[in-house]
Amino acid sequence: MSADRNIDGFVAPGYEPVRDAFAAEPRGGSALAVRRHGDLVVDLREGWADTARTRPWTADTLVNVYSVGKPVIALAVLLLIDRGLIGLDDPIARHWPRFTTDASVRQLLTHTAGLPFFPVPREASAWSDWDLLCADLAAAHPEWPPGTVAAEHALTYGHLLGELVRRVDGRPPARFVAEEIARPWQLDFGFGTTETDRCAELEFDQPDRQDLLAGEPGSVRARAIANPPGSRDLAVLNSDLWRRSVIPAVNLHATAGSLARFYAGLLAGGVLDGQRLLSAALVTDLVSAHFTGPDLFIEQSTTWGLGVQLEPDGTWGMGGLGGNAAWADPAAGHAIAYVTRRIGDFDRVGAVDTAISSLRLLT
Repeated sequence: MSADRNIDGFVAPGYEPVRDAFAAEPRGGSALAVRRHGDLVVDLREGWADTARTRPWTADTLVNVYSVGKPVIALAVLLLIDRGLIGLDDPIARHWPRFTTDASVRQLLTHTAGLPFFPVPREASAWSDWDLLCADLAAAHPEWPPGTVAAEHALTYGHLLGELVRRVDGRPPARFVAEEIARPWQLDFGFGTTETDRCAELEFDQPDRQDLLAGEPGSVRARAIANPPGSRDLAVLNSDLWRRSVIPAVNLHATAGSLARFYAGLLAGGVLDGQRLLSAALVTDLVSAHFTGPDLFIEQSTTWGLGVQLEPDGTWGMGGLGGNAAWADPAAGHAIAYVTRRIGDFDRVGAVDTAISSLRLLT
């Protein structure tokens, strides 16, 4: 049996350059979905869902998309803001009494709360202990005054926002996302999946990739992804421990199609197939600039909305470790998602983005 499989799926007329960009360098397990003004115009997949190359990648294959899931847990908080249960500038301690950092909901959403690290050294098994990690964060001292510095809260973001959801709504964050976001919009994704047989196995695209992703010793980036261990360890990532744990910053398991639908709903002002989740006004706030400046984790100037990165070309969304990305291009009405099980660089995302951007003239 061949190590690679031909491209499956379809593209609408005029989107052939996108198919060519996707097919130019197969990753051995990836998928791409694009919606234009809500309509599916690209639905492609290639390769295998497992390292042994025995399970073909299908439209139903789930894959860990890392930080691509951060806007999903951010949306959960925004739903509570929309319902008047949380204020954007509320101090977190108003809803989470044991939370000691003087940070606001807005600062959590924009990665400026000063809590990019889990403060207590833990073992990988701690990923399954939600209460333990949240208690660690509640007692943590910020690395700098909240609101003064941005540093993507790479691993802590989901616990900070997810616990806020639990404190206000009462439901665990995975259940809230399933019932209030995934179900109404018919999105095939979630945190703490029980459908582990549908999950793709992750692998590195080259032997030294893990070291390349580690960051300079002592840097914010290196410290942010080091504790608890396991977020770059294949033995952990491909285990039931990781897949069944709720780690909203980095372990959304999703299909490309579901992520494209998610962004299509946001592009449409918070409504998808007649199901409104968020007011149009709050969607506008979500994709407005709330912080612009150096981000110490990303190590470059970044503009943060309420859970998404805003780009100079007007697009907005979120990338994830390994070359996953999902984003919206309002100028063309495109909602785009590229997912892969092979942890590597963003070259394929860049090629796809270039091809899709060239089609703006079609709109």
